Parts: sequence; C-alpha cells; structure tokens
Amino acid sequence: MLDAERVVAALRGAFAREEGRHALLGLAAERIRAAGPPYTSVYLYMLHGGELVLEASSGRETDHVRIPVGRGVCGTAVATGEDQNVGDVTAVGNYLACNLETRSELVVLIRRGSAILGQIDIDSDVTGPFAEDEVAAVRRVAEALAVLL
Repeated sequence: MLDAERVVAALRGAFAREEGRHALLGLAAERIRAAGPPYTSVYLYMLHGGELVLEASSGRETDHVRIPVGRGVCGTAVATGEDQNVGDVTAVGNYLACNLETRSELVVLIRRGSAILGQIDIDSDVTGPFAEDEVAAVRRVAEALAVLL
C-alpha cells in the first residue's frame, strides 16, 4: 500500500529546498511507483488550456504526452471533474491504452479549490486493485501537490 505521508513529507522537503515544479512532479511519480504493485506506471499530467500535458512519469513510457479534455479516462476525469477508478480498462469504450499490459487505471485530480491543475494517472497490470484506502492515499498526495505547485 502507498504510504502517502512519506510521499508528502518527501514533497515538502523538496519544496523547502526550493526544488521546482518539474522536480516535485517527478518525485511524486517516483515515490508513488516505488510503493510497488499494483503501481506499475505513474504519469503526472498538468492541464494546459484544453489538454493534459505529461510533465513527469515513472514506469513504462507512453506515447500519450498530450490528451484532449474529454478523451480517454484521463480526459474524462477533467471533463467531469471527478476522479476515475477503472477496475477493468477493457470495459471502457474510450480508453486510451498507454501499454498493452495495463488492466486498470486510477486517475486522481490535482485541485486547488475548484480549479483543476492536473492529475495523477496510475496504471496497473492487475484488474481492480485500487480499493478506497489506496484511492485516499493518492488523493493525499494530490492535495499536497495542489498546495506546493
């Protein structure tokens, strides 16, 4: 399970050392993925106008470096303003496959008040691994990023 408090502490430390946005996002991606399975790949997309732009990642590479709002699970999260916890990506009609091995996806929005800044996108090779405690842990990291960015 993800230890959100350790990730948040690492982010606060980096912020105190005046590390920039890119470093904070990269650190978040690395620390979340370091929790091990089911965290196969972690992507941090930030909202730029009408599209999400990949700014940091850890794990498998993806061709999806820009995603229009409303497209795929990531774009749907922004369009609806709701986190997405997809236990089986094969059941989603507009799913954008980052990797053929991915079986589930969790997208947690990074918000400052009502404004959506971006999102933490997590892929897993396991079907249905993200229980509410895992979702809550990722939300704590997202909340910290919203303050520190």
